Amino acid sequence: MMNTDVKRQHHSLYLEVCSRNKEPRLPLHTSNVLFLLSYCDCKSFRVFLVFTKPSSSQSLRGQLPESLDISDIQQGDLPQLVRGCRLPAVLDHTGRFCRAGLAVVLRHIINETIEADPRRKDVLALLGFKKTCLKACAEVSQWTRLCETGIPSAIEEHLQNPTNPYLQLPHSILHLEKKLGEPVKVHNDDKIRRQKLQQQRDKKKTESPGQGNTDSESQPGQSPQASDRLEVTAALAKLSVDAVPALSTREKSEIRKVKTTDLPSLEHVFTEGLYFTLTDVVLLPCIHQYLRSLQIHAASTLVQLPLLLRWYSHVQEVPGVLRAAKACGMTLSTLQPPLSPSEPSAEAIPTSQVEQEHLEMTTQLPFVGGPRPTMTKLKENDIEAAFSSHPCPAWTLPWENLPAAINPTEGKMSDDRAVRKRQQLNNLVAMVTELAKPGHTIVDFCSGGGHVGIVLAHTLPDCQVILIENKEESLVRAKSRCDELDLANIGFIQANLDYFTGPFHVG
Repeated sequence: MMNTDVKRQHHSLYLEVCSRNKEPRLPLHTSNVLFLLSYCDCKSFRVFLVFTKPSSSQSLRGQLPESLDISDIQQGDLPQLVRGCRLPAVLDHTGRFCRAGLAVVLRHIINETIEADPRRKDVLALLGFKKTCLKACAEVSQWTRLCETGIPSAIEEHLQNPTNPYLQLPHSILHLEKKLGEPVKVHNDDKIRRQKLQQQRDKKKTESPGQGNTDSESQPGQSPQASDRLEVTAALAKLSVDAVPALSTREKSEIRKVKTTDLPSLEHVFTEGLYFTLTDVVLLPCIHQYLRSLQIHAASTLVQLPLLLRWYSHVQEVPGVLRAAKACGMTLSTLQPPLSPSEPSAEAIPTSQVEQEHLEMTTQLPFVGGPRPTMTKLKENDIEAAFSSHPCPAWTLPWENLPAAINPTEGKMSDDRAVRKRQQLNNLVAMVTELAKPGHTIVDFCSGGGHVGIVLAHTLPDCQVILIENKEESLVRAKSRCDELDLANIGFIQANLDYFTGPFHVG
């Protein structure tokens, strides 16, 4: 199961190459990964471009950063763990721990960059406040789903037929445009909002009577530099490696007395608010190709995306972005929507379908159930639960004779919960033991800390066991326990369930 032919000094990163008109091309998720590697100047990975048919990356060299160690590989030659996952995927130097999926791989690249050079505060900032940017998996997070799959998929579909006369803006793009127009709330933003109020008042004082009263808020189609420079200044200052002095020492008395609720709201500079994060890295290669395509084939539609155009302009001001884009063959430039009275305004963008989609994705019924609420309800109705002995006592594992690392108590849980977990494991292991044959592959989906998979790998040494979990902390803890047990028949995949495509016999 494990690829032990080559000793890896670095982690191996596998990126997909697809084809269009029989010519190799890089899908958007591959472009995303290459852009982040270039932006971070990360050299912790050996990069493999994966081809489904015999081919070469020679024609793609203009899109591949020269600083990377890049090789070609055929899909059939992939290590078995990677072969069972959708790309992109990273395999560690042991060949036993695989990370798959765009968000998971990008976060891992950031963490590896920081581990190699802790001084890279600009790279650490990509993870956002509390280091949770795109950490929630797409199965539960609407935002991750939109950025990781929704927008890239819509743009890939557009790029396949950019001259479609019935071209409409995808719902995912409209959703992003709508989000960029929402007020920004960031941690400890009071000072920035007071500075903005001061700037607005100073601007009104300097206006001549003949100019009229200029609205301080941004207008559709307004130049990106005209309305939100304070937010941009604050955002770019945070990206500086060196310490940056405060924009001002203390506000005027009349500004300090203004209630927080009366302060002007902040505008989006980047997709998650004021600061450049991993989300912007994910979207830039996608949005770049989309906007360039619209400019060529349907320039009139750009007038419907003024906020997206402004975001595209702001991203180019981030130090290192233009360098990284150039290394990946992307020529970034400022795009302006065509000015024509006949064009629809940004306010005319149909948002009802987007809002309905948002409602459907976010409205969830609260979960009520589980063992504790059920037992409580029984007691409230004067019903006493009686527990009978197990009908198959032979299923009980000899826990006292098993290595300590197999016991659920090693998975950081309470004694009471560990007792219940052992009871569950008795039943599961008994069933799997009856089904599995030597040489079979057993997959523990949503494995958590690996309680089921670790017992199975120890009990069935002639079978291969794979743990699949989207929480890195849980898998790392499971791998540590397996290393202690010296289990060689177990592998680990950090990914959402839909990123696993490999065959298995029992799961």
